[in-house]
Amino acid sequence: MTDFAFGPGRRDALLIATGAYDDRTLSTLRSPGQDCASLAGVLADPGIGGFRTEQLKDAQAHQVMRAVERFFMNRSRDDLLLLHISCHGIKDDDGHLYFAARDTDRDLPASTAVPAAFLRERMERCRARTVVVLLDCCYSGAFLPGAKGDDQVHVRDELGGHGRAVLTATNRIEYAWEGEHIELKGPQPSPFTGVLVEGLRTGAADLDGDGRITVTELYEYVYETLHRAGVRQRPQMWVDLEYQVTVAQAVGAPEPVEPEAPLTQPTVSPRGQKGRDVFVRLELTLVETTRGAVKGVAVERRILCSTCHGLGGRTVEECGSCHGSGSGRGNLGQHPPNCLACDGTGWGLGPPCSECAGNGWLDTVSTLTVEIPAGVESGTHIQLADEGDDSADGGPPGDLYIDVVELPHPVYQRVGDDLHRSLTIPAVTARAGGTVELKTLDGRRTLRIAPGTHEGQTLLLPGFGAPRSGAFGRGDIVVHVAIRD
Repeated sequence: MTDFAFGPGRRDALLIATGAYDDRTLSTLRSPGQDCASLAGVLADPGIGGFRTEQLKDAQAHQVMRAVERFFMNRSRDDLLLLHISCHGIKDDDGHLYFAARDTDRDLPASTAVPAAFLRERMERCRARTVVVLLDCCYSGAFLPGAKGDDQVHVRDELGGHGRAVLTATNRIEYAWEGEHIELKGPQPSPFTGVLVEGLRTGAADLDGDGRITVTELYEYVYETLHRAGVRQRPQMWVDLEYQVTVAQAVGAPEPVEPEAPLTQPTVSPRGQKGRDVFVRLELTLVETTRGAVKGVAVERRILCSTCHGLGGRTVEECGSCHGSGSGRGNLGQHPPNCLACDGTGWGLGPPCSECAGNGWLDTVSTLTVEIPAGVESGTHIQLADEGDDSADGGPPGDLYIDVVELPHPVYQRVGDDLHRSLTIPAVTARAGGTVELKTLDGRRTLRIAPGTHEGQTLLLPGFGAPRSGAFGRGDIVVHVAIRD
């Protein structure tokens, strides 16, 4: 391994991971805890990152803000600071970005979440000239085409500045097909952080083979690896640095090569490349997402032709005109004359495969039966392993991702596990009290109106909302009262 000094300043990393939330409208995230531990391991390794690391998991907003403020205090100009945040990202009505903490109320982000503006202010007041920010946040589906949420998260405007590099990605809840049932996956790295850790751990992110992994190389490695794997998220990067920042040294790197030496590309597994992942959009009604359903899904796939095994059938065969001799009725003056059919070679290409017309591939459409779990949310994708396109060189097939899109309901609006609706009642009922019948997804139910109910008051039908994903119980029906004279 090439042994070199990283620089005169300190190398510190703060890793913030929030996967559990008190607010039921913020879905539990599986990956932040493992992301935090895995990244901390490679960053702290003296042979890789050489960082002093601090981890903060499932903390409240004031604890996160305290840790961030302390992290950026009393720094020298030569320090290199790395901040990794893995959590839900939310935006207010004005488009401002916040990072959700365990006690965040989605309706009160300014007082219960961590404002990106606070993070930017702390960085601006910090004396360290180099700050690297890694955001592996779920912006309610931002950056993922077709997912719910606003896809215009202006992270550069929120966090950009001189001496900073910001790399961003996104997460969503995932389900996996397990045998005959569909279940929530156990903890595992997110695609973004998982690839990032692997690039640092193996040294594969050292794209030019000089023994150092820079911020730019790390971004390019993560982007290209996710792209080749068919993952639809597209990491983004904004950089305003005076020089190349070395995040880590490459494990097992050779001595630095001369500038004219060819660049070293990431190592390729001797096993064939995985086939392309296939994505299918599945529209479901509110009843289907809350109760669960069994749906037939039409899937377009590319498979290798079983007749020619992907070769197209153009095999080398003995020439049918000269029977392999190469001789025949050739041009005048040739002794012996060449066969015109094979130009004297004695061989030719056989006919193309009749099954695939010589393409080697077949475009197929098949219908798969998929079990949709009760309580699934819009924006969720369901993964069916090995149901994507075949590999071209003997690798495993790709996976199938079914993107769930919940259609609007004429009465109810879903917010997390709760179902919201408006209800207009006569003024006399509001003053004196009474009961009204509500049509719920479970049939008609009676709602009690207390005397003195006022305009804008909310009433609850507990336990008649959507099932809680990965947990017991159901959300509530929340009724917003309007009063007419």
